[in-house]
Amino acid sequence: MSDSNLIEPENGSSQGAISIAPYRYALCVEYSGAAYRGWQIQKEKDVSSIQEEVQKALSRIANAPVTVICAGRTDARVNATYQIIHFDSPIERADRAWVLGTNSYLPDDIAIQWAKPVNQDFHARFTALERRYRYLIYSNPVKPAILPKGITWTYKDMDVERMAKAAQLLIGEHDFTSYRAVGCQANSPVRTVKSFDVYRSGHLIVLDVCANAFLHHMIRNFAGVLMSIGCGDAEPEWAKEVLEAKDRRQGGITAPPFGLYFVDAKYPEVFELPKSKIGPYFLS
Repeated sequence: MSDSNLIEPENGSSQGAISIAPYRYALCVEYSGAAYRGWQIQKEKDVSSIQEEVQKALSRIANAPVTVICAGRTDARVNATYQIIHFDSPIERADRAWVLGTNSYLPDDIAIQWAKPVNQDFHARFTALERRYRYLIYSNPVKPAILPKGITWTYKDMDVERMAKAAQLLIGEHDFTSYRAVGCQANSPVRTVKSFDVYRSGHLIVLDVCANAFLHHMIRNFAGVLMSIGCGDAEPEWAKEVLEAKDRRQGGITAPPFGLYFVDAKYPEVFELPKSKIGPYFLS
């Protein structure tokens, strides 16, 4: 979901369908989204998506077509270190085969991190309790040459304390109409932000947000508002004023997608999924 529409059906009607395949697996997918139009398979031909690449590779290991369902669809150019998916397979494979075998058919910017058999009660989207994203801002007068599509660069000096103060005003259950894309298809603009931390790591400023679910462009719109506050163009209270306006036109710019990472999804302990290391790995 990107910060994408995490509550909408994914690519048609596959979400929630009852499967006749006897084996269900949960997998963790890591990817750099720079070369893709987003997670979801697109209607247009010759448009690359992460879902399509993962499904093609898994289908070769399963010896049958498979459809994957994710915890949250990410937008074009958005990255993930802990995207959780599930799929149903007509055959049983060892966890190692799903990981190493699938990776051998994936491009270098997509990788399966682990695989685990789960029962039919597990659903990557519907059983997720919360999602977590990190947005990385590189604040430096000179643009970086390393990871140009893995961070969002600004030449402006950012006041992290002002940004952190503004972020606290967005915690809780709110109508986030002002912070979602005009074309967002979610039925309700109400979401619950459980935590929102802002801190500096070297030249990087990290926006670390956890919520039950996110709206289309929600985090990128958070970032746009906080960057305006950080550079002194607005006061921290503006974040709340935008929220209360319930009008996207009051929310300023939408920040670029490159610095956004889907880093965690929480599930009930009964499923015993491996814990996220809360990436990206280069962040200290």
